[in-house]
Amino acid sequence: MKPRQKRLMFIVAGVAGVGLAAALVLNALKSNVSLYFTPTQVMNKEAPQGRSFRIGGLVEAGSVQRGNDGLTVNFVITDMVKGMPVVYKGILPDLFKEGKGVVAQGKMEADGIMHADEVLAKHDENYMPPEAADALKRAQAASASGVAAASSVAATVK
Repeated sequence: MKPRQKRLMFIVAGVAGVGLAAALVLNALKSNVSLYFTPTQVMNKEAPQGRSFRIGGLVEAGSVQRGNDGLTVNFVITDMVKGMPVVYKGILPDLFKEGKGVVAQGKMEADGIMHADEVLAKHDENYMPPEAADALKRAQAASASGVAAASSVAATVK
């Protein structure tokens, strides 16, 4: 083989190696990425089906029910617009309480209930994931505009 052909073979082999490495890295990242959704987005079918994802919001007051085995917990995560039922089997964080922020990671099953593998509780009074904070602000604005529209309709009727 001529030196020029050897150089060309090394370049082709190097490009193929880099391409293979990039494909493996992207595949690993794709399978490990856990996307974040709000309960409204999940109910609107924006969440991936059959894949693990995260859902965040507030634990709805009065929704926490503990199973007889002491490990199974049913609760509802809400973004103040819609609520999403969640089932978790395991030990909950100490800061898990009704009305507090929470992020659950798991899969949506055919029964319409999220079966969580992991539950994370908000650890600071002032911190909330940016996506959850935006969703709560939008929900409050939507409910406020709904109340304003209802009161304007009531005033028009009088």
